[in-house]
Amino acid sequence: MKTSLIIAGAVAAVAALPNLAQAAPAGEPSFKAEKCYGIVAAGKNDCAATGSHSCAGESKVANDPKSWVYLPTGTCTKITGGSLTPKS
Repeated sequence: MKTSLIIAGAVAAVAALPNLAQAAPAGEPSFKAEKCYGIVAAGKNDCAATGSHSCAGESKVANDPKSWVYLPTGTCTKITGGSLTPKS
């Protein structure tokens, strides 16, 4: 009897995992921030990019011109390749 309850519990836990791992946009940072496009490492973006992916952490390539990351205000344009607007 105990074995069947353990197995049932394990199956239920595995079935619930996809619901727990849903991607979402990054929350607003606690510092004064700006969105910086074109400098993000693959999989490290803070939100969606039109035509590429729908949420945070889904960027497939580094320096995707449509993916962005929050940076402290005034730092984006100091980074090579950084842009305050999406690039084409």
